Amino acid sequence: SNRVDGEQLMAHLFASTDLEKSYRVNLNMIGNDGRPQVKNLLTILTEWLVYRRGVVTKRLEWRLDKVEKRLHILEGLLVAFLNIDEVIAIIRSEDEPKPVLMERFSISDIQAEAILELKLRHLAKLEEMKIKKEQAELEEERDYLKGILGSEQKLTDLIKSELTEDAKKYGDARRSPLKERAAAQAMDESALTPSEPVTVVLSKMGWIRAAKGHEIDPKGLNYKQGDAYQASARGRSNQMVILMDDTGRSYSTMAHTLPSARGQGEPVTGRFSPPPQAHFTSMMMGKGDNYFLSSDYGYGFVANLDKMVSKVKAGKSTLTIPKGSSSLLPVKVQDIETDKLAAVTSEGYLLIVDAKELPQMARGKGNKIIHIPPAKLKSGEETVVSVISIPENGTLIVHAGKRYKVLKGAELEEYQGERGKRGKLLPRGYQNVTLLDVKD
Repeated sequence: SNRVDGEQLMAHLFASTDLEKSYRVNLNMIGNDGRPQVKNLLTILTEWLVYRRGVVTKRLEWRLDKVEKRLHILEGLLVAFLNIDEVIAIIRSEDEPKPVLMERFSISDIQAEAILELKLRHLAKLEEMKIKKEQAELEEERDYLKGILGSEQKLTDLIKSELTEDAKKYGDARRSPLKERAAAQAMDESALTPSEPVTVVLSKMGWIRAAKGHEIDPKGLNYKQGDAYQASARGRSNQMVILMDDTGRSYSTMAHTLPSARGQGEPVTGRFSPPPQAHFTSMMMGKGDNYFLSSDYGYGFVANLDKMVSKVKAGKSTLTIPKGSSSLLPVKVQDIETDKLAAVTSEGYLLIVDAKELPQMARGKGNKIIHIPPAKLKSGEETVVSVISIPENGTLIVHAGKRYKVLKGAELEEYQGERGKRGKLLPRGYQNVTLLDVKD
């Protein structure tokens, strides 16, 4: 298909099949020193060249020895030719001709032996020109061999020329060309999945499903008897869905693998293994988005969505919740540099701080956002009810039952303070806060 990126597909095949395969090689070998050692390619080639030089040197020395021995014999045969009649007479008349020949012509034992090994008819046919011609050729070869053995450079040139000739005779062109390219990487599952808008819905009893589009009303869907809407998240079908339970653990799954919202969905526990008695409370979707995670004890931090992804069914511990506390719903942070974070307690104390004052972490308890007297916190008399992120120039809406109060501009700045402070008490009638909301 012309919709498939050929290079990306080949990179996927190289990484995921045996089309490209790497093999580990243990180059542990005995070197020229007779000891085993793990060697790299440079060391192997260097030692082989030393070995090759030794082999060629021994070969040349062996040949030089043969040439010199033959020249010695030719000198004796030349003496025999120049005194052919006397040599024949001595051989015929003497019982032990070798010592006589050696004494008479001042030749060596080897030369005398070579003369005696020739049949008389061959001895008679010896020709001076043939002997001198062979002698001249061998003397030339002897000088050539001595010249190479006496010069390191000439020996190196000989080794190089022999290797070149062997390569021409026995070598062939490389069948698999070497090409430089980026490291092969298998295609991500999300890259193969169509990117379509989806709305993922979670029920209170822990059933999950996904509907196409963002126009769907999650609360208006049909639920099982006794079940109801818990949370929803909007994103793309090729994105991860991050779920959080009330113990602070995060879980992840691909949106396109979820069942259709036309049915009742499937239980989340079929995909994950949460701790006993844990309940799934919220969901998040996005690509590299930041979320504020917090507990009702007033501690929290900013976490990147990508850091919450877990590949195991048991999920990963993301938010550390103090004993006796419970987690609050995650809050999306649009821009850490300009957003503000609002936190309100059950007694109506509201504090607004800059989002950048909060630490950015992958996991942990976080820092204190708003101060609550320890005695009230321990007894459960006062806790954090709701937190929200306010974008630049945004409006905060404080819900207190059926009533609500809108805070913006200068009125919003009245509640601005340093992180970890007590905050300011809301007006009478709005202190029993049920929810914080934001309007751009």
